[in-house]
Amino acid sequence: MGVDLRQVVAGVLTLTMFVMLIHMIKRDHFDAVDDKQPGADDFSFDSTNFETTHVRKNIGIWKGDADELKPCWVKPSEDSNVEQTDGFVTFSLTNGPEYHISQIADAVLVARSLGATLVIPDIRGSQPGDKRNFEDIYDVDVFMKSMEGVVRVVKDLPSHVSKHKIAAVKVPNRVTEDYIAKHVEPIYRSTGSVRLATYFPSINMKKGGEKSDADSVACLAMYESLELQQETHDLVDSMVERLKTLSRKSDGQFIAVDLRVEMLDKKGCQGSDGKEKSCFNAQEVAMFLRKIGFEKDTTIYVTQSRWDESLDSLKDLFPKTYTKESIIPADKKKKFLESEDSELEKVIDFYISSESDVFVPAISGLFYANVAGKRIGSGKSQILVPANIPDSSASASSFLSHYVSKKNHFAYSCYC
Repeated sequence: MGVDLRQVVAGVLTLTMFVMLIHMIKRDHFDAVDDKQPGADDFSFDSTNFETTHVRKNIGIWKGDADELKPCWVKPSEDSNVEQTDGFVTFSLTNGPEYHISQIADAVLVARSLGATLVIPDIRGSQPGDKRNFEDIYDVDVFMKSMEGVVRVVKDLPSHVSKHKIAAVKVPNRVTEDYIAKHVEPIYRSTGSVRLATYFPSINMKKGGEKSDADSVACLAMYESLELQQETHDLVDSMVERLKTLSRKSDGQFIAVDLRVEMLDKKGCQGSDGKEKSCFNAQEVAMFLRKIGFEKDTTIYVTQSRWDESLDSLKDLFPKTYTKESIIPADKKKKFLESEDSELEKVIDFYISSESDVFVPAISGLFYANVAGKRIGSGKSQILVPANIPDSSASASSFLSHYVSKKNHFAYSCYC
């Protein structure tokens, strides 16, 4: 019986299509969605010789969360030794959530020390006119409840108190009761109310000596009083879940890198005059992560607001690198990314960095310090600080943040 050539050709084509389908499924082609950011070119570091260990086999890299610590401060009670006065303490939250945590702690401690009433702050961004209400970002009811028995709180300054007659007073971050008694109380006694502005002479997040009542006040204010309002909370949760979904090959685990291009050119960032290098660019971060064992399919979230071509070197080595604009839900872009309000974007970065499986601070500073504090309390202690690695590979544990390895962060005074 003769062979029909058309049947043979049809059979070959059917078999070829079947094999192609198997390969597509095997490659998990859905991971290709959104893998390429705008502006990324085709340059690759693939030729570089990296001696890496498979991430999921190297427990020291991802290292699951430690046991969640419990608050071990004692909530301060009404102190009969503190005279309750009729004045008010007002202030504003400024420059982003990493500052808000410190500013709120200082204001609460000042108000308690003076026996004054604390007025819920407004929130101000870096641009003139960039002002919003406290409840636009934080849950005002949670804040007021957390302050019960600690300080009196009102939502607004009473109409009979003139804002123009309130004296402005600067206080250093981690203000002490002695400083308040010497520099703030005399002004408060003479004017009746004060408006605080916290300044930061240094980034001081180190653990103190013996615990004091002031430490308990600071712990409460920093780690229990500020909770995101519902819409913002839900948005951050949805973006974290999106990153976990993109991280199927690493069991849903992802890295957050605090890397903002505009910060890299700041004076002192690169550690001149013999000082230790404190900032790392995208290429340096990429090389660091690869050398300590993270593989190419690792998902990375970068705090840079919009894609910058300098991030291409990171994406070349880790194709699944994203900024917030590529993972935020479409219906939230207008409010959170297109409003020219950097405050909301900073909130997203801060809380995603607090929730990631690994946090890498490419820039030293208050963002790093206060994200570390949030992570310590929730047991997410995998904070890896970049460094130049001359060899082809290195152990991730060698780069664990000193805040964790030495337990010298103030958060360890608050959690145990």
